[in-house]
Amino acid sequence: QVQLVESGGGLVQVGGSLRLSCAASGRTFSDYAMGWFRQAPGKEREFVAAISRSGGSTYYADSVKGRFTISRDNARNTVHLQMISLKPEDTAVYYCAARRGVLQLTANEYNYWGQGTQVTVSS
Repeated sequence: QVQLVESGGGLVQVGGSLRLSCAASGRTFSDYAMGWFRQAPGKEREFVAAISRSGGSTYYADSVKGRFTISRDNARNTVHLQMISLKPEDTAVYYCAARRGVLQLTANEYNYWGQGTQVTVSS
């Protein structure tokens, strides 16, 4: 089992920044690829970003490329999502997810999920 706890969400104005964090516990963190997903009201959960076990590979949804950066600290069992130039359409609940093995881009490939953190971008 892997337990994931997100933090760092909140209310921010258009153009602002937020840094989300996800703390993992329960297993060897470096065995797991990590992803961030988000879900807006009335919409399906969508991929945001993912990072490989070593941190050497990262992938982003086109909608966030150039604005969001995913990173991980295997010594501290944490993964971060730095978000800049936020837009109203970034408003959603953001979820951290983990899967043992190689990085994947779809939600159903991830076995462990956090409870989510709300990000609201106001105009």
